[in-house]
Amino acid sequence: MEIVDISEIKENELNPRYITEDKFEKLKRSIKEFPEMLEKRPLVVDENMIVLGGNMRLKAIKELKIKKVPIIRAIGWSEEQKKEFTIKDNLAFGAWDWDSLANEWDEEKLEHWGLELPLDEKIDKMEEGEVIHLEKSLQVIPKKEYILIMADEDSDDWEELKTIFKCTVVRQGGSRVNASSDQKGLERVFDLKTFKERVLNEQ
Repeated sequence: MEIVDISEIKENELNPRYITEDKFEKLKRSIKEFPEMLEKRPLVVDENMIVLGGNMRLKAIKELKIKKVPIIRAIGWSEEQKKEFTIKDNLAFGAWDWDSLANEWDEEKLEHWGLELPLDEKIDKMEEGEVIHLEKSLQVIPKKEYILIMADEDSDDWEELKTIFKCTVVRQGGSRVNASSDQKGLERVFDLKTFKERVLNEQ
């Protein structure tokens, strides 16, 4: 381990991990109240000083205006090893940016390294007629019942579904650190009351 100036460290632009604003604030508070913890969990960087492990800590450290930070260098690793470490180092913390994972990472390797795709990703990828076997431990808390209607993306059926259910565009970027404020998504989940109001015209 060594101590370096924070200006020498570069964020990993391909990092697929993020945490909510609330958890990010808790991380900053934890570091501020107990800075010694950084020595026990130093940032892991490659030979180019790009962070492989600790991107959220680096963001928190910068916002706290800490000038020196402990690091461990991973020298001589292949690009494959760097990606594998980034995934395995983050399996238990934060939340995943699924768009980044889908576009920048190899799905089979992600699953081999221990990362399971969410249910909606599995549904998107399944072949016609294929059955998805869910683990018995899969739960929704609070418990709810769902009806799933699927349509091919950019198809007439999908356009009709959006019209029937009066789906609206909603912002998604505000709930995560370093997300674009312009990021938007289409409303896809709503409760029975909303369904009745929109489709059955029941108030």
